[in-house]
Amino acid sequence: MIHCNSEIGRLRKLIIHRPDKGIERISPKHAEKLLFDDIVYYPLMLKEYGVYSKTLQLCLGEENVLFVEHLLNESLSQNPELKHELLEMIIQEEELPKSMLDYFMSQTSEDLTQVLVTGYDASNDSIYFDPIPNFMFTRDIGVTVNSGVIITKASKEARWRENLLTRMIIGSHPLFHAARSNNQVVNLNKPDNFPPSKYGEKVSIEGGDVMTISKDYLLCGVSERSTSHGFTLLKEALHNQNIIDNVVKVSIPSDRSYMHIDTIFTQVDHDLIVCYKPIVFDGLGSSVEVFSADGKHAWYPSIKEFFLKEVNPNMQFIFSGKGYSPYQEREQWTDGCNLLTLKPGVAIAYDRNIVTAEAFEKVGYTILSAEQFCKDYADVDDPLSQLEKTILTLPSSELSRARGGSHCMSFPIVRDKLEPANV
Repeated sequence: MIHCNSEIGRLRKLIIHRPDKGIERISPKHAEKLLFDDIVYYPLMLKEYGVYSKTLQLCLGEENVLFVEHLLNESLSQNPELKHELLEMIIQEEELPKSMLDYFMSQTSEDLTQVLVTGYDASNDSIYFDPIPNFMFTRDIGVTVNSGVIITKASKEARWRENLLTRMIIGSHPLFHAARSNNQVVNLNKPDNFPPSKYGEKVSIEGGDVMTISKDYLLCGVSERSTSHGFTLLKEALHNQNIIDNVVKVSIPSDRSYMHIDTIFTQVDHDLIVCYKPIVFDGLGSSVEVFSADGKHAWYPSIKEFFLKEVNPNMQFIFSGKGYSPYQEREQWTDGCNLLTLKPGVAIAYDRNIVTAEAFEKVGYTILSAEQFCKDYADVDDPLSQLEKTILTLPSSELSRARGGSHCMSFPIVRDKLEPANV
């Protein structure tokens, strides 16, 4: 059973994807096409990610940290019809011969999973597809909204295979059975339900632009990666399927630096948000509109004003780089505002954002290396319960170069429920 009605309720279960070897095939010429700003050193990235996954396993329990490849493997073995449909779409999208369908269908689920994720077939030393290196950012493939789930739709062609694989998992895996049975799945990849506008504006909504901040409010960014038309159709679907009452349009500048709303703010506690000051606090190039299921509409000149008026009048804001240039720009770029909250007041961040860490310390937070945490708490029962007002910092030399933080690298599917008064 899945359920998330906040960004900060104690995290119980999530989906992640360990960077796979497809990342090693990114060349300088193809990096931009694959949405990487540079080529990364895979062995070091894998080591850094290992600290992230170990931290999660220690805090949640190994059985509650689910890996995409394992879920996809199980899904492929459970639903032959959807598997066949998936392969037909991928073969068409990748412009492979139709004869490949029989070959892929004959593979074991485990072997096929590796091919679909990495693009490489070890059985015959063949490369069929480009890698999908952004799959490590599982926030973007789906979002849990109360007891429902949104299957998002990527803006860029380089990520479309991620959408197809996510459809396979959410459409087949027992984890999502209740959501499917209760008509609580919104699949933005169905063109009949979510067509382009009459003016040709496409539907794209990526998970980094979607935040469930309470049982009554879902934030959805309109950004470089998510369109206004996509927002309109998503809002209507969420209201029609009674998934959430208020769908909030957060418009931000269409810029690579702020590709999603979670690159400029994330919530860390009931009354604390870390953010990029110019856009979130000052309202530069941004606005917020609230659309309620009963037809009511409200508008705010900044994200700050929305949170203070609609969510929590005592909300405090700390700034990446303490709100000073050039540190605020540097640390926003390296995901200083992109944190995964494990429970109220405890979150995971990157260690390279040292000025932002000082801002946390100034409001009473402890900064603790995630590596040290894993050593010190390895034999402690429920170590997360021992932490209060703590930021766990990950080694991030290579991870940060992929342009996504700990929030981006997570797809929470179960959090403790928070009542509205506490959100």
